[in-house]
Amino acid sequence: MVVFLSKLLAPALSPIGIVCELLIVAIVTLRSRPKLGRAFVVLALVVLVVCSNQWFAAALVRYLETRDLPAAALPRAGAIVVLSSNTRPAIPPQPATALDGPTANRLLYGAQLYREGKAPLVIVSGGRVPWLKGQPRLSENMAEIIELLGVPKSAIIQERESADTYQNAVDVEAILKQRRIGRILLVTSAMHMPRALALFRRQGVEAIAAPCDFFSFTPRHDPEAGFWQAAAIDLLPNANDLGMTSLAVRELLGMAVYRAAGRL
Repeated sequence: MVVFLSKLLAPALSPIGIVCELLIVAIVTLRSRPKLGRAFVVLALVVLVVCSNQWFAAALVRYLETRDLPAAALPRAGAIVVLSSNTRPAIPPQPATALDGPTANRLLYGAQLYREGKAPLVIVSGGRVPWLKGQPRLSENMAEIIELLGVPKSAIIQERESADTYQNAVDVEAILKQRRIGRILLVTSAMHMPRALALFRRQGVEAIAAPCDFFSFTPRHDPEAGFWQAAAIDLLPNANDLGMTSLAVRELLGMAVYRAAGRL
């Protein structure tokens, strides 16, 4: 139920979800209470403009991405744990396993850490949500790709049952306990790291943040140019920035849901 609730709340309380809900209320009230209906239309427009603004999106994302930055070089650990986001299996006409951006960046960084000798094992963590039982587990696709990136099959462990970040932490902790592994390097997107790290540590895991897949630290313009045109363009609504705001809101909602459920 917690998995379903977290998956449901994310789109319902995302910026675009809120805009749609406000417009629905406006449509219902416009005839009987036109002033109130128009107010909801204006409010929907304000939410859309603010949430799709580059400055607002960057500030919100940076708040999450800077909370668990490594203070020094990452130490050696017993295992590297790479969390999943999403994958698509090689089902025709899809010729090969496809990864979304976050999963691809996490696997690339996990493979890099392995090649640097940071740990002798890589645990790829991700199952499937209960209502998608016909699809392969995310860990299977991840294991296939990270092997292609140079991590030997003998060094890859799959955590195959989790459907959300909380279950990632619980199931990986069981693997670590079974193999008597203490410290881990936790690899996930920087925006996702605050929630993931808190959940792993709540399970008693000695997890060290190894964030990747940053958004707010990627320059969009030449900082030395100082063109007012670039600043003006950043104020305009942008679909990419709306997506970044939505991702940040999803992380904040995820933390709120887990706290309400007593898991965080």
